[in-house]
This record gives sequence, C-alpha cells and structure tokens, in this order.
Amino acid sequence: MYQRELEIMIEAAKKSREFILEVYHEDFKVEIKDDESPVTKADKGADMMISRLLKEHFPNYSLLTEESTDDLARLNNDYVFVVDPVDGTEDFIHRNDEFTTNIALVYKHEVVAGVVSIPARNEIYYASKGDGAYYLDAEGKVSKIHVNDKVDGLTQYISRFHSDESEMKMMEDHPQIIKRVKQGSSIKACLIAKGDGEVYYRFTPHTKEWDIAAFDIVVKEAGGLILKPNGEAITYNRKDVYNREGFVVLNRIENLFKK
Repeated sequence: MYQRELEIMIEAAKKSREFILEVYHEDFKVEIKDDESPVTKADKGADMMISRLLKEHFPNYSLLTEESTDDLARLNNDYVFVVDPVDGTEDFIHRNDEFTTNIALVYKHEVVAGVVSIPARNEIYYASKGDGAYYLDAEGKVSKIHVNDKVDGLTQYISRFHSDESEMKMMEDHPQIIKRVKQGSSIKACLIAKGDGEVYYRFTPHTKEWDIAAFDIVVKEAGGLILKPNGEAITYNRKDVYNREGFVVLNRIENLFKK
C-alpha cells in the first residue's frame, strides 16, 4: 500500500539532500524563530523543494511542514503530508552529521508511510503500512529491518542537545538500562527499529508532529512501538501540533517504564 506516495517521498528526500549538503558545507547564517528554535536557509529551501514536489504529484493532499504557515484546512483532509526538512537543526549547526529529513504521510490521523533520510551519511530508513520497514545504505543496498527482543541489558538513546533530568534519571531508576547513548534527531528511533538499541524517552513538551511522524511508521513496521509516556496511542494531523505529553519509542512493550 502507498507505494507511489512512498516513491515520491523518497525522491523528495534525495533531491533535497543535494541542496541541504550545499548549505551544510558553506558559511551559513542561523536565525532564531519565534519559538526560540534555530533555522537556516537549508531548512527553508528544502521545505520549499519537498513541498513543491509532493504537491505536484498529489495536489489534493494537504501539507503540514515545519517551515510553512499552517493551513488548518488540513484538518478536513484525510491525507496530509507531514514534513520536517531538517530535523536536528542544532546537529546541522554543529556539523556532527546527525540531522535528518523527515517526510510522512498521514491518513485519517494515522501515519501510513514514512521516510527518514540522513543526508550527511546518504542513508534512508523508510516504511509503509503493512509492507515492513527498510534501510537503504550509502552503497544503495536495501535491507529489511526489525527491532530486537531484549528486555534487559538495554540501551537508552537520549537527545544530544535536548535531554532533561527526568530522561537521564530513567537509567538510574531501571537497572535493565545499562548503557546510555547520545544521538541526534530522528536517528535514535531508527536505530531502535534497526535493532541497535531498545528505548528512547522524550518527556519534554517541545517536539511537534513533524519531529516524530516519519519514524512512527518505520518503528511500527519494524515491530516496535511509539506511544505517549502513559502508554496511550499518538494520533496525527491535530490542531495542536505539539506532543504535549512527550513520547516513548520501544522495541517491546515490556520496556515501557512510566513516569
């Protein structure tokens, strides 16, 4: 299902990659938005490129993107693309290669296709509902991915720039977690989908739909879970785009440690 949409989403990620990397390797300026988050011309330019390509192929679908004005008419559309052109702008600014491009398709408040591109590494994670999750490496090799089954000896991923004390305390309170790894942007969730780690907790209320929608389907199609910290499901194409309660990404439900 959704193979045509997925193909165009991957194409959009690949085409925007060239522009993003051009900016990445030049002396770019950093602006601060009203919500105090940073933005560069890579975010703005890639947002325009991706949006233009998606609308060209799917003119009846709505768009929710980080760098565009939110048109609430999307709430009346069953199909909505959710886009973050540069997820992890702090990573982009620090040039640590750990930023991503996130493109998701939401149908009736559920993510049904998702693409997470890592431009600096030329890697892509992607999935569509019912068709499994996949990893495309820099050499062009495609591998089907799946979470692991670990319930002890866990690896906890934390944000390189946005972790808080409650997320750090998670390891201290749960002896199952023996290693904590800092990692940027949506890569954390994709590594869990790939079986390299097991848990990622985000308790702060600052992330938005476009930060998590693309990896939502990758994690789920790989056999994992993405939930609110209280165990409830997350829906998309909401009027309030903030993930107010935060979220958790898990390889298994047994590893849901509630606050």
